[in-house]
Amino acid sequence: MRAAPAAGVAATAGVVSSLAFDPVAAPFAMLVALAVLIAVLRAVPDVSWRGVVLVGLAFGLGFMVPLVVWMRAVSDGAYVGLAVGEAVLVMVVVLVMRAVATAPGWPVWTAAAWTAGEVLRGGFPFTGFPWGRLAHTAIDTPFEAWVRVLGMTGLTFLMALTAAGLVVLATGPGGRHRAGAAVTVAASVAVGALLPTGLASPAGTRQVAIVQGGVPGEFLDWPRGEIFTLHADATERLVDRVATGESPAPDFVLWPENSTDIDPNFDRRVRERIEQLADDLDAPILVGGIFDGPTVDTSYNAGVVWTADGPGDRYVKRKPVAYGEYVPFRSSLGSLVPRIDRDIPRDMLAGETSGALDIGNTRIGDTICYDIAYDGVVRDAVDDGAQLIVVQTSNAAFSNTAQPEQQWDISRLRAIETGRFVLVPSTNGISGVVDATGTSVQRAPYDTPTVIDAEVTLASGLTPAVRWGGWIEAAIVLTALAGWAMAIVRRRDAGAVPA
Repeated sequence: MRAAPAAGVAATAGVVSSLAFDPVAAPFAMLVALAVLIAVLRAVPDVSWRGVVLVGLAFGLGFMVPLVVWMRAVSDGAYVGLAVGEAVLVMVVVLVMRAVATAPGWPVWTAAAWTAGEVLRGGFPFTGFPWGRLAHTAIDTPFEAWVRVLGMTGLTFLMALTAAGLVVLATGPGGRHRAGAAVTVAASVAVGALLPTGLASPAGTRQVAIVQGGVPGEFLDWPRGEIFTLHADATERLVDRVATGESPAPDFVLWPENSTDIDPNFDRRVRERIEQLADDLDAPILVGGIFDGPTVDTSYNAGVVWTADGPGDRYVKRKPVAYGEYVPFRSSLGSLVPRIDRDIPRDMLAGETSGALDIGNTRIGDTICYDIAYDGVVRDAVDDGAQLIVVQTSNAAFSNTAQPEQQWDISRLRAIETGRFVLVPSTNGISGVVDATGTSVQRAPYDTPTVIDAEVTLASGLTPAVRWGGWIEAAIVLTALAGWAMAIVRRRDAGAVPA
């Protein structure tokens, strides 16, 4: 197959990959598309590295352009920059996949290369973008339970290996290899369907209130303090319902990310109202907000446990979004793109500690928005004793796009992976409760002020994914590097130039 038709097939496969995610959410679409990409790479062994670049870029653009179209809600420039940047990283991974695509044991090497590529995208550049992972498409399929055993990275490897197995079944070589591939594919599906999910180990129950206060109009046009007022008013209504017996008294209350854009530490009115609400409910409130940093041009995106006596434990978002929450190279870009300084006047500083917080008599694992997509952030919180996971989020910038649903599916997989309930307070949606099987137990109406009352079960103990996930990731990355090195040596020995 020549480079041009191969690139056309790869571009189509990339588009099919994007259909595995909301709003289409077609089961197995990305797995099949990855199989097609692998088959193309095996069919072009003599194409130059420039041709493989074309194939990889075609697949990457076909995949990323529709996947992250929701970024247009921020700006067309941000959308194009993200889609093209991620497509280039996919292209680099495809170069490695092509190098190992005809080596002995190629199904393992290609699966490891794709998986290592996801690890690369999840950490580079800046804080990375761990979105659009093959593992994310496992939700509501027989593969989803594997995440409890293997973690997200291990699940991607298993699914990529299954895709390679489909290529062997379709193209050979030989009956023995096809039989082995058939066993691998069948076992990955059948065993996944039988694996247990649920709580790592039950550890009592808690009554929780999740506040979705709504937003006052279009993103970035909100009057200062209005977000806080909406969430305080919604909590005030909860106080009234608890007093009349319409709602159960909560053990703690969860507010979303950016539920106050005024730092309560320096605004007496805001602080006193939070403390009065906590006193009226006799329950602490996890407040999400933008808090002042050490200098006038810095800030923190943080969740703070607040009681009637004032602030307690605090979690600062560990993975702030480049060009969304802080601006790399601001001194150079600020003059070139004036809206950067206008829309992001302060750089949010990254936190350094896990989100394991004590709120009342419960230890939660706080994450903030995109934090939930980072394996290490979630794993560290559970390692530090979190009995459930909280995702404080504000998806108001992405209203009426697929982004909130994509993030919700990641949260559901995290529940299975950690064996814990996941609670999501959002400013205007999606707010809700996910149990440890990944089932959506409750969801608030979108873009409607709501308070969810829920009894949730706490968990203790560690799933295999949490205990061994970091080691599994390291082993897969090392496998990918070993396969690439082997392919380079083989090509040099054969007198060829490695791709």
